[in-house]
Amino acid sequence: MRRREFIRQTALGAAGLWLAGCRTAPRKVSANEKLNIGIIGVANQGNYDMTNVAGENIVALCDVDETFLAKAKQKFPGATSYNDFRRLLDQKDIDAVVIATPDHTHAVCTAAALRSGRHVYCEKPLTRTISECRVVTELARKHKLITQIGTQIHSGENYHRVVDLIQQGAIGAVNEVHVWVNSTYGGNDMPKDRPPVPSGLHYDLWLGPVPEVPYHPEYVPFKWRHWWAFGGGALADLGCHYMDLPHWALNLSAPLRAEVIEGSPVHRDSTPPWLVVRYEHPASNATRGTNADDHQRPPLKLTWYHGGKRPALLPAALAEKWGSGVLFMGEKGVLLADYTRHVVLREPDFKDYVSPPAINSDFTEHHRDWIRAVKSGKPSASDFAYSGRLTEAVLLGNVAYRVGGKIEWDSKNLRARNRPEADEYIQHHYRKGWQL
Repeated sequence: MRRREFIRQTALGAAGLWLAGCRTAPRKVSANEKLNIGIIGVANQGNYDMTNVAGENIVALCDVDETFLAKAKQKFPGATSYNDFRRLLDQKDIDAVVIATPDHTHAVCTAAALRSGRHVYCEKPLTRTISECRVVTELARKHKLITQIGTQIHSGENYHRVVDLIQQGAIGAVNEVHVWVNSTYGGNDMPKDRPPVPSGLHYDLWLGPVPEVPYHPEYVPFKWRHWWAFGGGALADLGCHYMDLPHWALNLSAPLRAEVIEGSPVHRDSTPPWLVVRYEHPASNATRGTNADDHQRPPLKLTWYHGGKRPALLPAALAEKWGSGVLFMGEKGVLLADYTRHVVLREPDFKDYVSPPAINSDFTEHHRDWIRAVKSGKPSASDFAYSGRLTEAVLLGNVAYRVGGKIEWDSKNLRARNRPEADEYIQHHYRKGWQL
């Protein structure tokens, strides 16, 4: 009961710094008007996102690094600049924000923006922990704001084609999916030396809500994904991209359980260089497509691999050409896909394999889709109602890894029925002065 009450209070309660300034409703913007957008995190992926919304009015910029902020200011000299995202949200003319900070500050930025009445585009994964994800998802629902997670591949032509094929029964009912990426992070001890914080970096603001960790260039600006304190390794980084495809095509609900099949030794501080995790999803209506009510999709097992691991059933000839991919196993055949390619294979041993041409997908459509949704009031392609559920599933794999076994998952109450010690990794823990 305490856990459920905590979730309800943090998502919907009246306490907190930002509720006092919450606007009753966002400004109505017509299709011919431009949005006033604030950018929180302007370097690297933030620069990519900023470039793709630059057709609107960029009126505010925020970054904890003065060097990155100065470069962005050169591109948008009329924008007001900040180091603290909370000060940016005090700027009254902002309609919407783009959040491209490291994972550990996604939730506090997003929650504050939603409470202040702004539409939000947030990079993936939506949050660092499952509890944060549930709070943010509920806030978006409560305030009826337009949201989008930064899974740009979701708007690409190839993913749309694959979803159509699966939902129209091209390979029959699917009861098994394998997802693998060739990416790897982690596997190291935290550094022991204490170099000085570089001039121009507001490191305390970079840390935000997480318990204090002394500065080191192994964390900021580029390598934070290697460490549990700030990110979730390869699974958190790419799971929302690659697992998006089966979640979308098969309309997956929350997993019933997640189990580590194998992985590198668990490290207290560092994410796993390689990992294999299996999720089990319940049976449901097959898809959200035209045949959704015609038959039931059977229970489904989804297995994730990273760090050089791949499904054993994948022939060597395919493995060489598909460094990362999604393999749908259907009763009539299999479908193999990545970001820009897909192929349907009818023979069980894949003898009819022909390397497919890449599809020229326009991934920048994802940003335009969000902008159109804000102006029309219609949901975006990958809003938090969908991507929150996806993010929770992705992050559950890391929880299973950290407790070292199988988790029987109670999605409603955000708890592992059989592993109470998992709560440490499910719930967020903020340092004094920060709250969600």
